[in-house]
Amino acid sequence: MNGAKLPDGGVLYDETEDDEDDLALPEPSESAGPIASIDWNEGLRNESGLKGAELIAEFVKHLPNAPGVYRMFNEAGDVMYVGKARSLKKRVSNYAQGRVHSNRLSRMVRETTHMEFVTTRTETEALLLEANLIKRLRPRFNVLLRDDKSFPYITITGDHRAPAIFKHRGARARKGDYFGPFASAAAVGRTINSLQRAFLLRTCTDSVFESRTRPCLLYQIKRCSGPCTHEISDEDYAALVREAKDFLSGRSQNVKAAIAAQMAEASEDLDFERAAIYRDRLSALSHVQSHQGINPAGVEEADVFAIHHEGGLSCIQVFFFRTGQNWGNRAYFPKADPQMSGAEILNAFLAQFYDDKPVPKQILLSETVEEQDLLAMAFCEKAGHKVSISVPQRGEKKDLVGHVLANAREAHGRKLAETASQARLLQGLAETFSLPYVPRRIEIYDNSHIMGTNAVGGMVVAGPEGFVKNQYRKFNIKSTDITPGDDFGMMREVMTRRFSRLIKEEGIPDRSKSAASASTSDDINDSGFPAWPDLILIDGGQGQMTAVRAILDELGIRDVVTAIGVAKGVDRDAGRERFFADGRSDFSLPPRDPVLYFIQRMRDEAHRFAIGSHRARRKKEMVRNPLDEISGIGPGRKRKLLQHFGTAKAVSRAGVSDLMAVEGISEAVAKQIYNHFHENRAG
Repeated sequence: MNGAKLPDGGVLYDETEDDEDDLALPEPSESAGPIASIDWNEGLRNESGLKGAELIAEFVKHLPNAPGVYRMFNEAGDVMYVGKARSLKKRVSNYAQGRVHSNRLSRMVRETTHMEFVTTRTETEALLLEANLIKRLRPRFNVLLRDDKSFPYITITGDHRAPAIFKHRGARARKGDYFGPFASAAAVGRTINSLQRAFLLRTCTDSVFESRTRPCLLYQIKRCSGPCTHEISDEDYAALVREAKDFLSGRSQNVKAAIAAQMAEASEDLDFERAAIYRDRLSALSHVQSHQGINPAGVEEADVFAIHHEGGLSCIQVFFFRTGQNWGNRAYFPKADPQMSGAEILNAFLAQFYDDKPVPKQILLSETVEEQDLLAMAFCEKAGHKVSISVPQRGEKKDLVGHVLANAREAHGRKLAETASQARLLQGLAETFSLPYVPRRIEIYDNSHIMGTNAVGGMVVAGPEGFVKNQYRKFNIKSTDITPGDDFGMMREVMTRRFSRLIKEEGIPDRSKSAASASTSDDINDSGFPAWPDLILIDGGQGQMTAVRAILDELGIRDVVTAIGVAKGVDRDAGRERFFADGRSDFSLPPRDPVLYFIQRMRDEAHRFAIGSHRARRKKEMVRNPLDEISGIGPGRKRKLLQHFGTAKAVSRAGVSDLMAVEGISEAVAKQIYNHFHENRAG
C-alpha cells in the first residue's frame, strides 16, 4: 500500500506503485460493477452511464464517514471542482440531494460524469491537500487565486567568510538567513540600497569577490567596506553582518542606539571622520523605515487581509509585517462565483495563499471566516509553530485592519474602472467590425527578423481584463523552404503551427451559438481563460491576409475565427491604418476613434513582444560557440578544449596531434574536430 506524504508526515493512501508526485491522487481502476467496490486502494469508477445527481447518489452509497478530498469531472475528463469534507459521505450526499446554493453549482452537478475520492486522517490534512490540488489543477468552479508571481526576499549568505546581501526568489537552496516576504522587487531594491549604506555589506558575486585585487567603486563611494581586499578585518565585517541581521530581525532600535553611541564616542575622541560615517549609517537606517509607511508597535509578525466584495468583483488586500516593520502590500482579485459572500471567498483564498508561502505567527482578517479554527490548526501543522487567526475588534490592530480595508476598496474601484473601460472598448470593437458577439480572447500576431535571419513570430493575447501575458507565445521560424525575408511564408508557418496544435489539444469549438450563449461557452483552458480566439489581428495588409485565410480554409476554421489585417497607413503614420476584413473593402477609422487607439495599443504590444523575442534569439546566436555544432563534444570536452587552447578559433587551427594532447580527446574525436573545421582537407 503506497501513500502520498502530507505536510505533517501523515500518509494519504492511493493505488499508485511509483508515484513521483507527493500529492497525486489515484486514477480510477477497472471494475466489474456499475460503481466499483469500496476498496479505497482500488478507487471508485463510474461505468453505469449515469451523470449528475443520479451518479453522485450511487457514489454516496460507498463513501465512508471519514475526512477526505473529492474531485468532480465532466464528460471531457476535466476536473471541474475540488472539495474537502469532514465526512465525505455527508458532504457528497448534499450534491445528490440538490443542496446547492447557486445556479453555478447546480450546473456543476448536472455536468458531473465521474468523481474520485481520497481519505485523510484529519480534516486539516484534507484542507491542505485541497488547497494544493486547487492551485495545481485550477478547477473552473473553485475560487482561484490568481497568483503567478513569487514573493522576493532579502538573503544574507552564510557559506562564505564575507557574507553578501542579495535579493532572492524561489527555493532556498543556498545556506544563509532569509528575510521577507517583501511585496515587490522594488521594495527589496530600495531596502538593500539603504542597507548597503548603513552596514557596508558587499553585493558582488563570489566569483567577482575572489578575483578582486583592489577595492571596487562601491568601496570608494562608501557603499561597501571592502572585505575582498581586507580593507576591513573579518571580525569587524562579521560585526556589521550581525548588526544587519539584527535590524532585519526586528531589533532595529537596539542597532540604532548602538550606532548612535559609537558616533557619540567618536565625537568625544574628536574623530569627526569616523563620527560622520556613523552619522551616515544612522541616516540610511532612518531612510529604510521612513519608506515603510505604517509601522504599528503592537504587530511584530503578521499578515493582514481585508476583502472588499462588490459588483461581482472581489479585491483582497494583503499587508506584510515582519520584525515590527511594514514590508509592503499586494492586491489580489481571485476568480470566484459572484454569488459567493466575501467571507466565503476569503476562506478559500487563505488556504491557497499559504500553500507555497511561509506562515506568520499572526493573521489578521477584516471579517470572520467559517473555517477560521480549522485554518489555524492546518497552518500550525504546516508552519511548525503556533498561528493565530483573528478579527480585531478594538485598538491599534482594528485600526490597522481598517487601513488595509480602505486600500482594498481603492484597489477594487480602480480595477472596476479599468474593467469597465476595457469592456467598452471590446464592445466598440465588436460593433466596428460587425462581430457576432463581444470577443473574450483576441490574439495579435507579428513577425520580426533582420534580412530574414533569426526570424521569430510573436503572439500576444488580450481579453476583458487587458493583456494576458501568461498566454503569450513565440514561434521560432523553422522552415527551410521559406525565402529569407518572406513575411507571407513566415505568417503561414506561424498560423499553421498555432491552429494545428490548438485543434489537436482543444478540438474545434461550436460557434453556431447565439451571442448570449457564446459568453458562457465551455471553451475554457486550465487558466480559466478561453482557449480559442474570437478574433485574430494580423500586422499586415492584403498579402498577409491572403496567406492567413488560406491556412484557415485549409484547417477548416475560416468560420470559427474572425481574422482582420491591420496595415500601416500612408507613410507608415499611426492613425492612418487600413483594415482588411472578410466581406468588405479595406477601410480606415477616424483618427481619434477610441477603437483605433485600442487596436494600435494591441498592435504595438505584439510588435514589442516580437522584437524582444527576436533580439533574445539573435543574442543567443551571437554568443553560440562553434564547438557546440560538433557532434560528441559536450560541456566537459568543450571546457577542456577551451582551457587548453584559450579560444574556439585556436581550436579550429589546431592539428590532430595537438588536439589529442587534450585530456579526454581520443584520436577519433580529434579527427572529427579537425574535419569539422577543415572540410576540404583530410585529417
